[in-house]
Amino acid sequence: MIIDHRTYELQPGRLREFLALYEKEGLPVQMKHLGHLVGYFTTEVGNVNEIVHIWAYEDLADRTQRRAAMAADPAWQAYLQKSREFMKTMNNKILVPTSFSPTK
Repeated sequence: MIIDHRTYELQPGRLREFLALYEKEGLPVQMKHLGHLVGYFTTEVGNVNEIVHIWAYEDLADRTQRRAAMAADPAWQAYLQKSREFMKTMNNKILVPTSFSPTK
């Protein structure tokens, strides 16, 4: 298994508005294509304009295939057009569990 750890910094003051849009239009498309949402978080202490979401995949090939299907979905493209105005920066990491990790 691999973990796709994504951190987005949003424009200041736009968190609630973004989350409402994402829950209504982005999340359903991602759940349809990506499958295993490990968690979706906001920052309580630190950069309060930040969201983190974590997805699990079987391997890089599984991730590539699922993300390609999502990218081709017109509903995802429509969501991206609406959500871009909220984004400031994005950081993406692919994490691989260690031999002793409880998540494998």
